[in-house]
Amino acid sequence: MPIFTAYDGTELAYHEKGEGEPLLCVPGGPMRASAYLGDLGGLTAHRRLILLDLRGTGDSAVPTDPATYRCDRLVDDVEALREHLGLEEVDLLGHSAAGNIATLYAARHPKRLRRLVLITPATQSLGLTLGARDHLDAAFARRNEPWYPAAEAALKEIAGGRDPLEVWEAIVPLAYGRWDDAARAHQAASAREKNAEAAALFYGDGAFDPAGTRAALAGLTAPVLVLAGEYDAAPNPAQAQEFAGHFPGGVRQVQPGGGHFPWLDDPEWFARRVAGFLAQD
Repeated sequence: MPIFTAYDGTELAYHEKGEGEPLLCVPGGPMRASAYLGDLGGLTAHRRLILLDLRGTGDSAVPTDPATYRCDRLVDDVEALREHLGLEEVDLLGHSAAGNIATLYAARHPKRLRRLVLITPATQSLGLTLGARDHLDAAFARRNEPWYPAAEAALKEIAGGRDPLEVWEAIVPLAYGRWDDAARAHQAASAREKNAEAAALFYGDGAFDPAGTRAALAGLTAPVLVLAGEYDAAPNPAQAQEFAGHFPGGVRQVQPGGGHFPWLDDPEWFARRVAGFLAQD
């Protein structure tokens, strides 16, 4: 397991899978160990995945200063990994909450980015927010599922002010395109893979400057893929299209039947589309 040292002396770990050109992969959660990414639907057949364990997660050390868990400060860890690997430019992938980290990296280090892949990305970095109606609309597409009535009721309670964590078991199937045994196992691993303290600080005050980030991205030359799931609400396909529009080279693709972890729902489709994008000149 390779280790490198971040800007503040924190020792960070990463895991390598597959062969070929490196693809730096940043996990979401927020603050979930990279193990949940697996091999990204077999993407290892096309690229060498460099799976970063963010500070305080997985095999990476806990930092001395908890304030460094804030999203914008994690960008420096990605840059430290690039330097450690000796790469002039990188292909970068961010999933979910790490869509924010990857977007901020693109704004801060545009010349270091060759291609950017954002998988069902969180959108706070660009000032795009999701409402209760968005989640209800996305859920309605699953109305024939046996768990749907409980999920719908829970979403309405959340819209009324209830803490999502209190009804989490009812709504968690919405994150997956198929709520099968593989999805249940994937979800069950979340509790032991996620650093709750770090997650609580990830979106801290001052993490985002949407206007400044949008302005910085105007000069980005790297092509950007925003991959959304048909059934996902965070973001839904329309919001993913809006998000992609903030990147000069941004394109959106929607995975049919995909949820928030689309590589689990149709691994072949996912790996083929991502690998195809990364292989473009």
